[in-house]
Amino acid sequence: MPLKALALNATLKSSSGEPSSTDRMLALIGEAMRKQDVETETIRLADHNILPGVTSDEGPGDAWPDIRKMILDADILVFGTPIWLGQPSSVAKRALERMDAFLEETDDQGRMVSYGRVAAVAVVGNEDGAHHVSAELYQALNDVGFTISANAVAYWVGEAMGSTNFVDLKQVPETVTTAVDMLARNTVHLAKLLKQNHYPGKAE
Repeated sequence: MPLKALALNATLKSSSGEPSSTDRMLALIGEAMRKQDVETETIRLADHNILPGVTSDEGPGDAWPDIRKMILDADILVFGTPIWLGQPSSVAKRALERMDAFLEETDDQGRMVSYGRVAAVAVVGNEDGAHHVSAELYQALNDVGFTISANAVAYWVGEAMGSTNFVDLKQVPETVTTAVDMLARNTVHLAKLLKQNHYPGKAE
């Protein structure tokens, strides 16, 4: 059965706004995944009314339950965020806070609902912070049950205090292309392994 990937775009911009550099990076990763026979669907989180909280359903009007289902229906989660003030976006943090519910949503062997799924990270910005942001996302995603492969981040940062964004580049730098291809290969490889051999549960 073919693998499926879901990309979360945590840009602050809605789809009706300006082009998103995060979208461009996620599109590159999606194309690299397609070469590995994995189809990727992308959700722009800012288009949805994700209510604040740490449960899987915060009540009427909450868009998170449908997004949560898509996350759990996928084998791979690609989490993309811009850098703002040296950190992941507020939109990214809200999605991570909602995934905190996975900590207590376990099967009868103590495995979180997210177990067996592989996550990767995409970061863009025109300020320092790519390593810090990826480290925050790595830790948070691992905390809530996702597995991270080797070299599971692709990022681009422009000149600090500059005005050029990734979406403005006429040509994607070779270093970014190399990182994207490595991310896709390693993430898909690990997802296939976990699909065949799930994590063990707690001993009875």
